[in-house]
Amino acid sequence: MSGSTYPSWVHELGERRLVEQFGEVTLARGQEYVRQGRVGRIVTGSGTGGSLVQAQVRGSSYRTYQTVARYHADTGAVSTSCSCPVGFNCKHGAALLWHMRTVSLRALVPEWQRALEQITAETRTAPRGQPLAVQVTRAARGSIQLRPLVWGKSGRWVRTGITWDSVLQPWSGDYVEEHRVVLAGLARGRDSRSGYSFYAQRADLLELGELGPSAWAWLRAAGEAGVDLVPGQGTPPVRVAADPARVAARLGPDGGGLVLRTCVASGDREWPVVYADLLGSPPHGLVVDEPGELLLVPFAESLSQAQQALLVQHPRLRVPAADVPAFAAEFAPALRRLVDLIVEAGVDLPETSPPQVLVKVRYGPEHRTDLEWLFRYRVGERALDVELSPAGSRPAYRDGDAERTLLDGLPAGPWPVRADRAGAHPLARATLTGPATADFVTNWVDRLTAAGVLVETTGRPQPYRLVEQAPQVSLAVTDPAEGADWFNLAVTITIEDEPVEYRELFTALATGQTHLILPSGVWFSLERPELEQLRALIEEAGQLQAKDAEGLRLRAEHAGLWEELVSLGVVAEQSRAWSSAVTALLHTDELPRVALPAGLRASLRPYQELGFRWLHFLHGARLGGILADDMGLGKTLQALALASALAEEGRLERPLLVVAPTSVLGTWATEAARFAPGLRVRVVEQTSRKRTQPLAGLASDADLVVTSYTLLRLDEAEYTALPWTAVFLDEAQFVKNRHSRAYLAVRKLRAGAKFAITGTPLENNLMDLWSLLSIVAPGLFADPAAFAEFYRRPIESGSDPQALGRLHRRVRPLMLRRTKESVAAELPPKQEQVLSVPLAPGHRRLYDKQLAAERKRVLGLVDDLRRNRITILASLTLLRQLALSPALVLPDQPVASAKIDALVELVTELASEGHRALVFSQFTTYLGMVRDRLAEEGIGAVYLDGRTRDRAARIERFRSGTDPVFLISLKAGGFGLTLTEADYVFILDPWWNPAAELQAIDRTHRIGQDKHVMVYRLVSEDTIEEKVVALQERKRDLFAKVVGESGDLAAPLSADDIRGLLEP
Repeated sequence: MSGSTYPSWVHELGERRLVEQFGEVTLARGQEYVRQGRVGRIVTGSGTGGSLVQAQVRGSSYRTYQTVARYHADTGAVSTSCSCPVGFNCKHGAALLWHMRTVSLRALVPEWQRALEQITAETRTAPRGQPLAVQVTRAARGSIQLRPLVWGKSGRWVRTGITWDSVLQPWSGDYVEEHRVVLAGLARGRDSRSGYSFYAQRADLLELGELGPSAWAWLRAAGEAGVDLVPGQGTPPVRVAADPARVAARLGPDGGGLVLRTCVASGDREWPVVYADLLGSPPHGLVVDEPGELLLVPFAESLSQAQQALLVQHPRLRVPAADVPAFAAEFAPALRRLVDLIVEAGVDLPETSPPQVLVKVRYGPEHRTDLEWLFRYRVGERALDVELSPAGSRPAYRDGDAERTLLDGLPAGPWPVRADRAGAHPLARATLTGPATADFVTNWVDRLTAAGVLVETTGRPQPYRLVEQAPQVSLAVTDPAEGADWFNLAVTITIEDEPVEYRELFTALATGQTHLILPSGVWFSLERPELEQLRALIEEAGQLQAKDAEGLRLRAEHAGLWEELVSLGVVAEQSRAWSSAVTALLHTDELPRVALPAGLRASLRPYQELGFRWLHFLHGARLGGILADDMGLGKTLQALALASALAEEGRLERPLLVVAPTSVLGTWATEAARFAPGLRVRVVEQTSRKRTQPLAGLASDADLVVTSYTLLRLDEAEYTALPWTAVFLDEAQFVKNRHSRAYLAVRKLRAGAKFAITGTPLENNLMDLWSLLSIVAPGLFADPAAFAEFYRRPIESGSDPQALGRLHRRVRPLMLRRTKESVAAELPPKQEQVLSVPLAPGHRRLYDKQLAAERKRVLGLVDDLRRNRITILASLTLLRQLALSPALVLPDQPVASAKIDALVELVTELASEGHRALVFSQFTTYLGMVRDRLAEEGIGAVYLDGRTRDRAARIERFRSGTDPVFLISLKAGGFGLTLTEADYVFILDPWWNPAAELQAIDRTHRIGQDKHVMVYRLVSEDTIEEKVVALQERKRDLFAKVVGESGDLAAPLSADDIRGLLEP
């Protein structure tokens, strides 16, 4: 805004009036704000009783305040208000009024005059104000005191009316500005004082030593600005040295030795110094008493403690002739960095040679060698050996760059190294043992010498010789003491006919050593695959036997381990019993020929006859095993063949015991009557409390006793009290939990051999397989912890690809598994299909609403799965039921299900074509809804679940009847049934245990089926059921890997599995 638009009352604002309103200090600060251009955005206006002006004024820290000036027409007064903390008549208001006054007055000056005034302003040099000076006084204690002076009216310098505070601001007094700026610079040095004294609290006095190095620049500026340095009382004229000083040391001859004299030098002048002459802490200047004047000398840099000590405490040092080399090597380089070292004529300092790497070698007994690595310097004739990395300060003569170059050039040898930012270098002190010593002596002493390394030795090394040929491994298996069921394993290793202690060898291999040294000095490489394989096998053999066993032992169950050992060495000896047992276990085609029992009323297929011979051999060798054939391949028949053979051979002094699920006890009785009618079979279906006859009485005239896992658990003492010829565990996965009472009861049974019969020897994880093997072959993997370490964790995590192969080889002799595809090619194919069924709109809304609630609930619990597992599974079960029908979860909902509609449509069609179907569901309530709907549609159906009393009658009704549908709960019909009359299978709700589904399907897809089998899995679209199917696919791998053929896995749900089931 131009001055012509400001109100006319602005011209009446004289300087005197503004001083009266604001005071001199506030007005001066406002004037400074105007000079800095901090007033802007001025707006004028009129108000009640006068006019006003509003502006923005930038204050401290660049904060902007709203400032208003009001003119009161009735009184002619002007007032100001502001948004700053002061509120009124502040420096911002003064700045606004002074700005308007200045602009208005300038507008009254002619344009030509304003232009010339601006141009000629620089030529008007007459100073305005009072000149200033600085009084310099040398105090009694040697310090330099500074006082501000002003030119008085009496025509001389006076101290009255001026302090160091009064020169800090331009409005504090009418001084020559150039002088004031210099003195203000000195005054501000108080903020960086290095120490405080009594005088530090006085406003009229400064200590030069306390002001810090910046004071010297202001003293030089004082001279340039014409500020006089006035000497105080008792002080000669004062002058500031033009050249800064430095610490210098002269090194001169002194007889045969040296003398070092330290002083301060400035230009061509040198002075000795006493402590009292130094200014500041640390010293940044000094005082020199020159003739007729006092010289103030600044240092180029403040003195360090070392410089101060050398200058004041040791201004003169003598170095004897004998110590000159040490002085030249260790101290002269440091002095050059500390001061200006002047070497006078006649002084000849010996030079320090470049460093060399030195290794001191001390040979000791038992292939032990101590190494000490150093650097060696030479100063004249003197050798100086220093550490690779000094613990304290590095001596001045050391050349770090040259040392690093030497270390970088060292080859990598058998000595240990330490890596840091600078690189890798040998440990200063190290000990080599065994092969490392042999390697050092044989390969590295000469190489180091050739590389320029100084090698100093103490003692004599043994003559070492590296042998290239492989060690010879010899194995021997001998019979144990009478009555033991294990064999002694001896491993002998030699090289050039010198024996090698195998424990020492295996320790070296286990710890990653590359060579092994023998007492004679012969050493050889361990980097041979066959040695590492031998170490792993021996370690495994040691881990898999009982912890308290002495030496190495093998049992017949370890045939797979022996097979690998033989591939690595020469069999020097093996007992006849061991050889015959191992050969048959490893090669089923070499199993002894056994005549089929005459009383067996069945024609065995070739694979069934092989299974019978395998069981027969194991029983004769007092070994157990796992018969793991696919479901439907006649495992029961093979077991009955063994029972018949033993009966006919007169080897059934005690009966055989069959332990099976309750639902299949009748199947064993039926199959025995059909295929082995000569066997005396007793089925135990009641506990000892309900039975009228004790178990011993039942077994006394029986060849085969059949009982359930439940009864065995309840009457454990009764069953374990009797001896049995053998035990068959049908559906042996029932005892997969090694912590369960049923498992413990089976382990306690006294029998010549135990056999597990199951199509799924592994369901949850590899410990299921261990549980079965610990029953049938307790010596194979004696320790579950060792089994987990060697097999379970490496296989399930994928960390050791070789572990799976090792487990296959260990288990193969004791587990026989054949699949339908490999031995029953005539069996019609099985086709499986997933049918996606969309939910009805109302059903969909109910499901999505419940899913959102359960997802939020479960995801908040899943991190503590162990504690919340029951609650989480309840939520998942609710969602699975809701995916079938709302009526299963919400009682007020009608009985409706899109999946039942789809099933009825399919069943109607297949029934019309003469087909029959098995329909499985886990939820009996839902199965009942299906039964009711089929009845409404006029479709005949047979129903079976776990509560059905007349189970056998229901099965026979379907097999001999014409009803096209058999409704079966998954758990009730998952095993123990043969229903080849059906050729269609419907799974109404998927379960995360696919093994259970496969068992259900195999009720019809088994030997005897002559029709194609169609399997339909009905899955509700966009529900948890689709997630369950995806989970099944991820769980199918482990069984196939371990058992060796296709199968299924039903691992328990993990936290990640549960999160996946609830993903959007």
